[in-house]
Amino acid sequence: MTHTKTLYIETVGCQMNVLDSEMVVASLKRQGYELATSIEQADTILFNTCSVREHAEEKVYNNLAHLKKMKLAHPEKTLGVMGCMAQKDQQAVFDRAPYVDLVVGPGQLHRIPDLLTKIRDGEGPQMAVSLGRRDGSQADIRRSHETFDPLRDPAMRPTPFQAYLRIQIGCDKFCTYCIVPMTRGPEQGRDPQLIVAEAQELARQGCKEITFIGQTVNSYKYAEGEKTTRLADLLEMVHEIEGIERLKFVTNYPKDMTRELLQTVHDLPKCSTYLHVPAQSGSDEVLKRMKRGYTTSDYFDMMDRINEILPDASISSDFIVGFCGETEEDFQKTVQLVERCRFKNSFIFKYSERPGTRGAELFEDDIPEEVKSRRNVELLAVQDAISLEDNMQFLGKRMTVLVEGPSKVSIKKGESGPIRQMMGRTNCDRIVVWEGNERQTGNMLPVLIHDTGAFTLFGSVETAEIKPDVIEMPSFIRS
Repeated sequence: MTHTKTLYIETVGCQMNVLDSEMVVASLKRQGYELATSIEQADTILFNTCSVREHAEEKVYNNLAHLKKMKLAHPEKTLGVMGCMAQKDQQAVFDRAPYVDLVVGPGQLHRIPDLLTKIRDGEGPQMAVSLGRRDGSQADIRRSHETFDPLRDPAMRPTPFQAYLRIQIGCDKFCTYCIVPMTRGPEQGRDPQLIVAEAQELARQGCKEITFIGQTVNSYKYAEGEKTTRLADLLEMVHEIEGIERLKFVTNYPKDMTRELLQTVHDLPKCSTYLHVPAQSGSDEVLKRMKRGYTTSDYFDMMDRINEILPDASISSDFIVGFCGETEEDFQKTVQLVERCRFKNSFIFKYSERPGTRGAELFEDDIPEEVKSRRNVELLAVQDAISLEDNMQFLGKRMTVLVEGPSKVSIKKGESGPIRQMMGRTNCDRIVVWEGNERQTGNMLPVLIHDTGAFTLFGSVETAEIKPDVIEMPSFIRS
């Protein structure tokens, strides 16, 4: 009897990594692999890694250390590291964990099936990484970072009704704190025809919501002959696909949030009115050291454009506190920016110096950890108060929600059976929970909001409104 090959994969990091894991699993399933539910059951164990923060890297190395005993007892098991940390550390992964068999950067993931075969055939540890930014011609460097998106696997998604679709590879912004341009290579827009074909395949698989992803997704462009395709064009193309009911795109760059793009979002009913646009700081001096390429005035101009064209849009942002040289005055300017822009939510991080970035070369990481932590807590409190206050406007409103499945609370409680707390997201990406039925999963439902917190709206579905085949959606109403 032929032994079934089993795979366990653990993913940390951004949406790119979630999608990369889906692609790798789909590729390996073609080779006869089946997913295992635990490390112990698996023949092949893969960690898909992130390099944006030191904590994410140390977590992976700690996991590898815990697996040393298992690997020594079962040398036939294959242990691999893929993703951004693999690209950044390369040989250092083997040096730190010599029992690892496989190191693969994000631009070389398509090679994993062949590399695993070589390992099983006794050819020893294998490494496949892309060229560095100065290690060849621009054409060769770009080719070495070309990721692959040919295969999709609904089982690997958070829900089978929602999927990420990569439209862009790499980044050319070179913010001084960020390692991504080195780990994922030059910025490249994918061929729009391939993107549309992939969206059509997702629709055939039952996907209702597609999120375009890229490091700076609204910078997307693809030139062929005299024609240049941009994000607004892609949205129009995918908008026509039957079965797709909602379109999103993340993460955005402030200077590329054009009037044309915003008007397209306004004009296309399937486009979500949620925009994620990292500001990172409210201080022009800090933004200059970060090499973000814009000022706070530029950011406020962008917010004015959004409010003019999409007055009901919800905006979220990213912030780094404690970046090199950040004074208390700089931090207070960030607080003021948050208070002025009134984001739906913000992702706030303490600065973590990353070897290989320009920030690590140019600036001293001179803000004490306790100051970083205090600023993190203070900014989060300001944002939470705004989120709660702004959520109050939805009380008594009926929101159209795409049902994702049981809520985290329901899962944590171990609830079973069809009747349980459900959750979904509105067109403006607000989380809604209600007492519902698992059979609602994947549907668009009207939910009446009767309570709110800073992060969650609470509501109820009137059962009389739910019909087995067609649900008439009320218009999304905002105050």
